[in-house]
Amino acid sequence: MTRRNLFAGAGVAALSMQSSQAAGGGRLKQSVSKWCYGKMPLEDLCKEAVRIGLKGIDLVNDTDWPIIQKYGLTPAMTPGAGSIPVAYNRKENHDKLDAEMRKNIDKAAAAKIPNVITFSGNRKGMSDAEGLENCVIGLKRVAKYAEDKGVTINLELLNSKVDHKDYMADHTTWGVEVCKQVGSPRVKLLYDIYHMQIMEGDIIRTIQQNIQYLGHFHTGGVPGRHEIDGTQELNWRAVATAIADLKYEGFFAHEFVPASKTPIKSLEEAFKICEV
Repeated sequence: MTRRNLFAGAGVAALSMQSSQAAGGGRLKQSVSKWCYGKMPLEDLCKEAVRIGLKGIDLVNDTDWPIIQKYGLTPAMTPGAGSIPVAYNRKENHDKLDAEMRKNIDKAAAAKIPNVITFSGNRKGMSDAEGLENCVIGLKRVAKYAEDKGVTINLELLNSKVDHKDYMADHTTWGVEVCKQVGSPRVKLLYDIYHMQIMEGDIIRTIQQNIQYLGHFHTGGVPGRHEIDGTQELNWRAVATAIADLKYEGFFAHEFVPASKTPIKSLEEAFKICEV
């Protein structure tokens, strides 16, 4: 399974697991993206997540929610509307996106799911200024609905240099301006640290200056999107500490693809690095 096709398809109550989950973890609520462990049954991933001390599972569909919640975990990020290449930067998409977003917000609110994801779409020759204006128009249509339901819409920042050629929301300043113009506490950015390190670097200062607009974080080692260990160019413990120092209360989700033959060990090591 890949990130691109994630959303294409649609027994143990565990007092002891919940106790384990409550222990440790530091100041950040760490989560993990399901697709990075696509060969592992979700039940097994949930059991390992609880054992490690994670609080949620990221990028999951509603069919996954009951399993995740059974283990005392939160489905931390779920589908909202659109896809990476086709989303809010074109007005002709807005009616369809609006209906899809409202439907998914309703489902998320009913299940007490905090976040839904959305995207800008690809440029396809459109200027960033026009795309920004269109995203603001489209997101304003649904912002009040999200506020009323208590669900946060997260517009994801992705790199257009390596992984998602032509994607429009590829810089923090552009995404922050969308949030400013929408003007809703329920429309924020999914700040993917892997993607923004590729595009612009200056990660800690950028986060510090824009934390009010950041609703969710993803990790991933640069280069390669593998483990966030000493082979990577970022000091992940320093990044995690900086975020925690800002009193951030959302989820900090690991979205690296383990290169190790022991992927759960890699996840456990990532958790410990970011347990600040």
